Amino acid sequence: MISTGENSGDETTRLLASIHTESGASLLKLAEASPILLVFLRHFGCSFCRQAISDVADLSPELKRRYVRPVFVHLGTPERAKPFFDYYGIGDVERISDPQATIYQNPVFQLSRMSPWLSLVQPSVWIGWLKGTIFKHGIGKIEEDGHQMPGIFLLKDAKIVRHFRHRTMADEPNYLKLIS
Repeated sequence: MISTGENSGDETTRLLASIHTESGASLLKLAEASPILLVFLRHFGCSFCRQAISDVADLSPELKRRYVRPVFVHLGTPERAKPFFDYYGIGDVERISDPQATIYQNPVFQLSRMSPWLSLVQPSVWIGWLKGTIFKHGIGKIEEDGHQMPGIFLLKDAKIVRHFRHRTMADEPNYLKLIS
């Protein structure tokens, strides 16, 4: 479910100013320059994580047309993340490495953790795999936190305009609705 605005005050501004991408850019400065589609990923062994990278890569022309910059937050090291983004053709996209999940779990973003084993018994996960996610994007070894759930936030200036917090790892956000 896509929700609108929350935590749009000084706390958000301070947090965004303190977060820097792997290239050194402040998330606040990026958000002040253009809207940001901030995509929090699960671990890189997850086929749904890879699907999210692929989905955003496929939407790159539309994001550019709307002047929306994608920025990814991931749980891996920059070295571990790079091949995944290169594979989907967006190796130059801004990324934030957060191996300790401190940004994920910050009160501004409030992304939950869930048992990956509990997730595996949910019908939506099996349906997502049967729809081809696992065949198209594969599955790999869990090297990052397999319990951390993803989410997506549209930032404009220092405000969260809309957000989508995943309830299951297989949730399929409507990226175009998020950026509209």
